[in-house]
Amino acid sequence: MADPNQSSEKKSFFGLDLTKELSMEVRLLLAFGLMGLVLLTTQYFMPATKPAPPKRAPVQEQVQTPPPQTAQPLPASGAQKTPQSATPTQAVMAAQRETKIVETDVYRVELSNEGATVRSWKLKKYKDSDGKPVELTSAAGNAKAGWPFSYIFPHARPSVDLDKVLFSVKQPDPLTVEFEYSDGSVLARKTYRFEQKKYDVTVGSDVAQGTQGIPHLLSWRGGFGDRTTHNEAGQQHAVFFDGEKNKLSTEDSKTAKNGPVMHSGNFLFAGLEDNYFTAVVLPESGSSFDFQVWQDSFKAKPDATEETPHVGTAIGGQPSLKMRIFIGPKDLNILRATDQKLDQIIDWGWFWFIAKPLFLGLHWVNDNLTNKSADSWGWAIIGVTIMINFIMLPLRYTSMRSMNKMSAIKPQIDALNAKYKDVPMRDPRKQKQNEELMALYSKHGINPMGGCIPIVLQMPFFIAFYKVLSTAIELRGASWLWVGDLSQPEAAFIRVLPIGMLVTQVLMQKMTPTPGQDPSQKTMMMLMPIVLSVMFYSASSGLVLYWLTGNVVGIFQQYFFNKAAVAPIAAVTPARKKK
Repeated sequence: MADPNQSSEKKSFFGLDLTKELSMEVRLLLAFGLMGLVLLTTQYFMPATKPAPPKRAPVQEQVQTPPPQTAQPLPASGAQKTPQSATPTQAVMAAQRETKIVETDVYRVELSNEGATVRSWKLKKYKDSDGKPVELTSAAGNAKAGWPFSYIFPHARPSVDLDKVLFSVKQPDPLTVEFEYSDGSVLARKTYRFEQKKYDVTVGSDVAQGTQGIPHLLSWRGGFGDRTTHNEAGQQHAVFFDGEKNKLSTEDSKTAKNGPVMHSGNFLFAGLEDNYFTAVVLPESGSSFDFQVWQDSFKAKPDATEETPHVGTAIGGQPSLKMRIFIGPKDLNILRATDQKLDQIIDWGWFWFIAKPLFLGLHWVNDNLTNKSADSWGWAIIGVTIMINFIMLPLRYTSMRSMNKMSAIKPQIDALNAKYKDVPMRDPRKQKQNEELMALYSKHGINPMGGCIPIVLQMPFFIAFYKVLSTAIELRGASWLWVGDLSQPEAAFIRVLPIGMLVTQVLMQKMTPTPGQDPSQKTMMMLMPIVLSVMFYSASSGLVLYWLTGNVVGIFQQYFFNKAAVAPIAAVTPARKKK
């Protein structure tokens, strides 16, 4: 096991860890930062330092190698029982492999008596990209890393490999499966109890050898979630919520690249997640348990050329375990109905104060205005986008007035630029040019940041829409016209929405006045639509639909501004000195 305290050299750039792949949120900030940099260069004509994107607070959870522990039960719903201390008088095992199938209103689960493990866990009410019920296990990953609910022994191991033995199995009722194994020395029991209409399952496990209970964990390795999505491994995380710090923490497979990493503490919940589904243990309040993060690499698809690292976890740490586990969709209503604290597993991102109300607004528009259409969620996105743009209309109008004022003093700006055109950029006299430019803006009541306001305002809404589309399961599989799934990129190679986004962005930029902008800066700004279109060519269709709708609304607004704008006040051009 790797030393969790071992430090490794990390390369960083403005606070960003370059050893990790940039998230979509960071990419968005960098894109908007680049646009803002160009605009500020246009305004000030001075070299600027690229501002650092806001840092996300690093996870401060203590990572430690678990010390030898005194066996304590893992509290869950109900009292804990301790393993039987008496040595079994006879062997209990099966002669052949056997599979039990449990079907509820929401699950179809296959359990094998080999190791008393799960071989299939399907969600009956949710379909994958192939139109089949979502399968949360992976045959390729589990064959290599072990099947769900396999044993992990952090300290002493029993004298027999319990993941390979054949348990005796009983099914006293359709929702309960009981496994038991004994060779006369080692005793192991594992029980699964399901709910008919809920995404709950209670799993119990006892392991002892002779009179001594053996602390253990139950694992789910080899990845988790919908395997048919784009970049499925990148969407999977280990997740745990520290109730004392009121903090949700997520870790990917890179956390355990040098070996499994152990966390211990009082967690409100802990387990695995992808964008839309989760499997987490819900312990009783105040209980402490061990939570281990693993990395397992395997070929996720038959045609894959390389192995991809996937995250896995193991939970427990005592000889006797009884765990209530939620395995299902990250649907806000279902999460709250299961446990009031569980809705905190939905990470709304940095702009949560916008993303969550945005989701609730989308939900309201869909439920009350567009639900009669088969493409209701797409029209809801369009409707909410139009509302957002009209709410920002006064600010856009103020920005337009500022641009008109700048057009009025363009001759004076040109004269000032001509005065300092031969001054090198590093020359201290450039600061004097900047001071004179700011004085000119102040004299005419111009806010030099006015042109940046629309872009700055779009950034949090854009990132919030991204988080809503990537976390709200209600939008998963939602179609709109030719788009099959708004939470995924368009299926066709030639994608209409990103192309429309490019065309409308270029048109809107051409319609927007840019006083004082030299040709090189104008060319750079015209390249930004191309950069954005390339960046979001593989983004979710709903996100591109939001941007495209905003562009169309912006074009109509800009047309109105250009027609209705008052003619710029004539500016006095400084008279040239006679030679």
